Order: sequence, then C-alpha cells, then structure tokens
Amino acid sequence: MCCAPKKAKRRQQQGEGGSSNVFSMFEQSQIQEYKEAFTIIDQNRDGIISKDDLRDVLATMGQLNVKNEELEAMVKEASGPINFTVFLTMFGEKLKGADPEDVIVSAFKVLDPEGTGLIGLCLILQLYHLMLRMTNLWAAFPPDVAGNVDYKNICYVITHGEEKEE
Repeated sequence: MCCAPKKAKRRQQQGEGGSSNVFSMFEQSQIQEYKEAFTIIDQNRDGIISKDDLRDVLATMGQLNVKNEELEAMVKEASGPINFTVFLTMFGEKLKGADPEDVIVSAFKVLDPEGTGLIGLCLILQLYHLMLRMTNLWAAFPPDVAGNVDYKNICYVITHGEEKEE
C-alpha cells in the first residue's frame, strides 16, 4: 500500500525509539512514490515546495481561486523550507496515530468506484485542499449542543463561498 509506514517490528530492530532518520520509516518503494509526488508539486524544480508551487499545481487541477492565506497555512505546516526530507518528515508525522489501515482503505474505496486500487495524485491534492478549507469551516460552523453540524450549509459555502441566507 502506498504511503504506509514500515511495520513497528522493523523499527524495533533498529533499537528502541528507532532512528531519527525519516528515511528509515518508509520502504524504498514508498520513498520513491513520495519523491515522484514531491517532483510534481515542485513546479519550478528548485528543490523546495513554495506557495507559488502549491498555487501552480492546484491551478493545474482546476483550483484557480486559492486564497493566499490557505497557501500560507499549507506552507506553515513545515518548520522551514519544504525540501524533500521535510516533505517526507511531514508525511511521517501525519501518519503517526492514523486510523487502522482497513478504515483508511475503506474511505479511499469510495474514491475508486472501478476498484482498481488506484487514485490520482491530483485527487489527493484536491482532498488536502478541501481538508484545509473544512478546518476553517468547522470554526465557522461549530456543532450544536447535540453535536450535529449543518452539512448542507457547509456544502453551500464550499461551492458558493458564502453562507446561505436563512
């Protein structure tokens, strides 16, 4: 499976706590997949993913009106310039404490109606962009006292950019 960290058994073989080297968290084939994704995102090929790179790659996927604040939020997730090692570290950190693999696979199957086991990088980047937007929406549309969220209003804001008048 793409992007899954190595099993804990392998990390234990390196000693308790594992290596501080992020490359030891992944199989070589996974590192190659991340490298290919990094190369696609690094539109200007300078070895660093910048706001402009993100804007350009999102534009190639049809996301033309991405706000500067959203791009800044993406870049600020890193502690500094996003080179490949930082990119890989960010994915490693995101994978810690993730849901079990079968739960994640089930979620992705929704995006793979033909059952090929594959989805495109463009879709992954669109999902990431949507999740960033959703984070902002949760602040704008907090759950009611029963823990429910008005998803129709959220969908309206996602597609129209403004809250619907009641």
